[in-house]
Amino acid sequence: MKTIALFGGSFDPPHLGHKAVVDAILSTLDVDKVIVMPAYLNPFKTKVYAPPELRLKWMKKIFSSYKNVEVDDFELTCKQKVPSLTTVHHLQKKYDKIYLVIGADNLVTLDKWFGYDELKTLVTFVVATRNDEQIPREYISLHVNEPISSTSLREEFKKEFLPAAVVDEIEKYYKENNWIKD
Repeated sequence: MKTIALFGGSFDPPHLGHKAVVDAILSTLDVDKVIVMPAYLNPFKTKVYAPPELRLKWMKKIFSSYKNVEVDDFELTCKQKVPSLTTVHHLQKKYDKIYLVIGADNLVTLDKWFGYDELKTLVTFVVATRNDEQIPREYISLHVNEPISSTSLREEFKKEFLPAAVVDEIEKYYKENNWIKD
């Protein structure tokens, strides 16, 4: 039986919190592989700051040394907002069991996700915590202690929260495009 953990997101920019989530998945869950899935555009957002191809390139660099991690471009090739349900249907063709890893900040809107009632029958939800949030018992809790988000990085840029493999590229791109202040 092939079991995967699906970890999707905008990764705009990718940061050490994203890396910590993948590390926690690998050390906590019994999975054959972690699939990191950059979104073309999050269904709840209206724009991205870095283009999809660049975010994909960064994620591939970050996880290039990981044996059981695959950065998948399925959602990017769709060139539109892709609901998690569509991605899960796509992955079910190859995998038997899917853990869907989300950040605790998504719990507030989870029941608003497209096809949520079907989605919750197809996956096991794993919730990555930030700041020791309490996670409802129906979800698996994944304890991650990285007090950072992509939004907070764009608001107050801190290089120390970026993965070493891409820190210079990310800083250069966001500064050149005025997404962060000097």
